[in-house]
Amino acid sequence: MGQAFFFVVEHFRAFLFGILASYVVLLVTLPLLGKIPLSYSLRNLLVRWKITLMTMTAFTLIAALLTVMLAFVNGMYRLTANSAHPGNVMVLSDGAPDEAFSNLNYGNVKNIETQEGVLRDGGKPLASWEVYVVCNMQIKNPAPGRRARRFVQVRGLDDPVISGKVHGVGLYPGGEWFDAQVGVVEKDGKNLHQAVLGEGLAREMGKDVGKQTLQVGDTFEMADWDWVVTGVMKSAGKTFDSEVWAKRQLVKDKFHKDNYTTCVLQTENAEKMVEVLNEKFTIDKVNAQTEAAYFDKLNATNRMFLIGTLVVTGVMAFGGIFGVMNTMFAAISQRTKDIGVLRIIGFSGWQVLVAFFLEALLLALIGGLIGCALGSLSHGWTANSIAGSGQGGGRSVVLKITVDATILAVSLTFSLVMATVGGLIPALFAMRVRPLESLR
Repeated sequence: MGQAFFFVVEHFRAFLFGILASYVVLLVTLPLLGKIPLSYSLRNLLVRWKITLMTMTAFTLIAALLTVMLAFVNGMYRLTANSAHPGNVMVLSDGAPDEAFSNLNYGNVKNIETQEGVLRDGGKPLASWEVYVVCNMQIKNPAPGRRARRFVQVRGLDDPVISGKVHGVGLYPGGEWFDAQVGVVEKDGKNLHQAVLGEGLAREMGKDVGKQTLQVGDTFEMADWDWVVTGVMKSAGKTFDSEVWAKRQLVKDKFHKDNYTTCVLQTENAEKMVEVLNEKFTIDKVNAQTEAAYFDKLNATNRMFLIGTLVVTGVMAFGGIFGVMNTMFAAISQRTKDIGVLRIIGFSGWQVLVAFFLEALLLALIGGLIGCALGSLSHGWTANSIAGSGQGGGRSVVLKITVDATILAVSLTFSLVMATVGGLIPALFAMRVRPLESLR
């Protein structure tokens, strides 16, 4: 649903901006269609500034909250979407819904990397054999208000260079991949196990020791072992941003994971390779799927958050519409004699309707723009969340909240639509006020 929602929004972006353009045209042309008491409306907004401020604040808060919530969903969606390489195929054991539950018998499936269609680099198949585990890591001396433990994804690799190429992940200057043959160095009488960190996790772990981020040469403790950082991955916008990569044998020994969990193949045609492995690979049954399909399944948590966002948005819309209606009806009741005078001096009913309707739209436009501006301040913030398939699997990820033009358009359009529904009915009521009766 998350992917479908943003697909629809992106697909109808032109339509969305068309709605906004229509509102702009409406705000400009309505006053030009006839003699509209705009000066009276503007003076009224200033004189009754408390009501004006309260109404505008409501639009501001709703637009700001909607912007931040949609930006969070957008950040999660982009995180999982960017993690998938279009030519990659994920191979798990038969029936495994997630890497955490997969067990590949290497003896039976090792020749999948020799299948026709698997790309090669310098004669080596672009096949990343991996062991994926989740570690409950204790945080020493956590800062006030911070958790004492975190879940960390650990990925054991046979050849980190090949794995980096398969996943499209490189290292920042000064770093290097861990030694695939040894994986352990000795320093000051201690064995330090080599590891490469995703840059998001490096930042999070840096906070534990009062640093902006962990860097090459820094050490940390995980699963009762001392580890040294040999490199930090350029992994922003990918799920690997929250992972530790290390030598597979070390991960196997420490976490008692004897079999591989995953093999990722870079292929000429991912769809065709999935069909071959699932239907024609008879040595040992496997669960092969395109990497894009696998990461889309991890959006189950994101979909639940999106549903929650839509529910909250619906409640806000309901409350916001009635709030606008209540405010406008209160303004009309206080200005009944003013409306009567306007009618007597020559303003028609439709001109009064337009004046009151424009007041609601103007408040929504200003409040919505301020709300979008405030919500945009969250762009680039990082947040921790869970990406899961809804079938027991999941992983802790560090995502970047992403505000884009489409989200701003949705939030501003939402404010204007609320004003349209909430302001039109009171404006119709004002139009029907009888001049002579209002002056009694």
